[in-house]
Amino acid sequence: MIIDKIVQTRSYSSSPGKEKITRSILKTLSWRIIGTLDTVLITFLIVGELSTAISVGGVELITKMVLYFLHERAWNNIKWGNE
Repeated sequence: MIIDKIVQTRSYSSSPGKEKITRSILKTLSWRIIGTLDTVLITFLIVGELSTAISVGGVELITKMVLYFLHERAWNNIKWGNE
């Protein structure tokens, strides 16, 4: 019973509905900054050239940001797993 009360008070269903586009965009940007820094670092460690690492990171930043945003919005339309 105590656990039920805790779960109810911490439930995320207090704001039902779909996630707003601005939230998806901000999540996309923050995740891509982390992901791109990782890609630049890995590329630099493998290739050893900072200019190549930054070039790869720049391309990856744009393509993966678009793909993540589309993925996030698609999942927002799926009711499975939401309360």
